[in-house]
Formats: sequence, C-alpha cells, structure tokens
Amino acid sequence: MPSELSAPSVSGVVTSEEMLATAHSIVAQQEESGAIPWFTPLEGVPGHVDAWNHIEAAMALTVAGLHEPARRAYEWLRSVQRPDGSWPAKWVLGEVTEPGGESNHAAYVAVGVWHELLMTDDDAFARAMWPTVRRAIDFTLGLQTRRGEVIWIRHENGEPSDHALLTGCSSIYQSLRCAVALAEQLGEPQPDWELAADQLGHVVAAHPEAFADKSRWSMDWYYPVLGGAVRGRAAAERLASEWDTFVVDGLGCRCVSDQPWVTAAESCELVMALDAAGDHRRALELFRTIQHLRHEDGSYWTGWQFENKRHFPGDRSTYTAAAVILAADVLEGTSPGASLFKEIAGRPLGPSEAADPDACGCTLISVANPIRTRL
Repeated sequence: MPSELSAPSVSGVVTSEEMLATAHSIVAQQEESGAIPWFTPLEGVPGHVDAWNHIEAAMALTVAGLHEPARRAYEWLRSVQRPDGSWPAKWVLGEVTEPGGESNHAAYVAVGVWHELLMTDDDAFARAMWPTVRRAIDFTLGLQTRRGEVIWIRHENGEPSDHALLTGCSSIYQSLRCAVALAEQLGEPQPDWELAADQLGHVVAAHPEAFADKSRWSMDWYYPVLGGAVRGRAAAERLASEWDTFVVDGLGCRCVSDQPWVTAAESCELVMALDAAGDHRRALELFRTIQHLRHEDGSYWTGWQFENKRHFPGDRSTYTAAAVILAADVLEGTSPGASLFKEIAGRPLGPSEAADPDACGCTLISVANPIRTRL
C-alpha cells in the first residue's frame, strides 16, 4: 500500500501542501473509534456521524495519502454494520440517535471500497470488506420497487418509508455500478445487481414522477449527472436549466434555491458533476470561486450567508473538506481514483435502458432526447 503523502493540487488554485492541510483537518476531528463526525463540538453541540459522509471523508483521506486514518475509518464502519447490512442514520459520540437505515448510506460503502482498491491496489482489503459490501447492497436492493427507484429509509420498526429521493437514488446508481465492478474483480459476479442498476439508472434519467419533490435542493438538480445516470446533451441541458437558480456568481452554489446561502460541499459536488459532463472550464472556475470559504488552518467553512455576510451555520465540516479534496483530485485527473465519476472498471457511467420495461411503462428512452414509447 502506498505510504507517501500525495495530496492533489490544482494549478493556480490550491497546492498539494494546502490539500494535505485540509486532509489533516479531517483527521483532527476523527474520533478514537475511527468514526468521522460532521464537525467537532460546536457551541456545546457535538457533531454527528452518518455512514455516507464518513465514507466520503475516508475517500478524501486516501486521496491525500493519509492511509492509516482512512483504514481506521473503514474498519470502524465494518465493525458497526448491523446484521441486515445497514447502518443507523446517525450517531452522536458513539450513541445511535437515529436508528433508521438509509438506503444510500448503505450502498455508498461500495463506492468507498472500490475507490480504495483503485487508489491502493490492495486486493486483501477489498476481500476483507466484501462481506460488508454484499450485506449493504442486499439491504439497499431490499428497498427497490418494481419500477426501479429505491425507497430512502427503512425505519426502526422494519417498515420502509413511502417515497424515494432523487439525490439518494442517483448516488445509489453509482454505488451499484461500483458494487458490480467489485464483485467481478473478486470473482463473485452479481448479475442481479447489474440489472437493478440498469433499472434504477433508467428511472433516475427518465421518470421524475418516481421521486418526492425536493427540487428546492441543489443536490436534486446536479446529482443525476454526478451519479452518472444522466450524460451527454441531457446532462448539459439539465445543468443549464437551473444554473441561474442555484449558482451565485463569485460565491458558489446554493444549498437550497430560496435561501441566500452558498455551500462549499454542494459547490464541489457540482464541480465534479460539471467535469463528468465534459465542462472542465466551468468546473475549474467554480472550484476557484469557492476558495473564499477556506480557513487558514486548511479546513473549510460549510457555507456563507451572503445577505447577512457571515459564515453559516458557523462550522467547518469534515464532509466539506472531503468534497474539496475529491474535487481537486477530479480536476487534477492524475490519481487512479480521479475518474470515479466518469467510468467504473473501464465502462463509462451513463444512462441505461430499463431492465424491465413493463415495470416502468416504457420500452425506449433516448438519452439525447427522452421519448417514451408506451407498451
């Protein structure tokens, strides 16, 4: 496993040393157990942990060359997985505070493990994590409807919620593609997972009616592109359609459309979505813009309320630092994991035809010009 520190840089924007400092700001908040909370205690309120953001932080640590804390993060995640394959939605100081299991939280371990394998070429690590990934994907697909969307949470009493989320399902699409690649790499192919991914990707790209309306959130705008289900002209049109709604010139991307608040994490995810869609120029410009949220110690403020002209909500978060590091890696484009949002195991991410057209009521979808033909 590589031992040298090799944090990414972006010419004229951030140096490798600056990104390494950002990674160390994540490690500074890692708990003794290996868990990575959103932030250190803020005004007496401790930061919470969830599996998705924890994994994103671990990925960023690996990108920066901080392998030991990254591996502690994965070992903690493995050790606290529940028998059904899920993780609680939230912990605070090691105590479960929200026990429901979210589907995209569970699925994302496949992205983390695949990314770690790409970055370190450590087959033994991937094999050790395989049972964890397999249980997590089985849990996730236990929440997939016949049409193809994945319900967002299974509550503590075992009952699923009554709706799916576009952002979560877009992330799950990428997770399933990583899980399929990992299974093939380890000699345990899972064709049912691939069919599930095909159906989900089609629904994300072509069936907005399958999802609860969260359109005020910028993530619902760009995540279908970031997760890989939307590409080509459809991606360009989608990003153009709400650009003026969510992007504030000189400041970054809003978290929600109706609040004067830009956030570094959403901005950097949008950077990666733009790059995946082939718009490297705007991706670089946006990454440069968001540097106004960098703190002198290398961490990043979560957001900026531009009417009140103050940092909001007032914390410097690990998931924000992680998003910055991952975006820098994507823009630099030189690490083995930098193409994670473009292709998986040599296969470009992109829309897929429905594995079961009867389930969603259509037989054909053109990526460039979605036209549904009823059966």
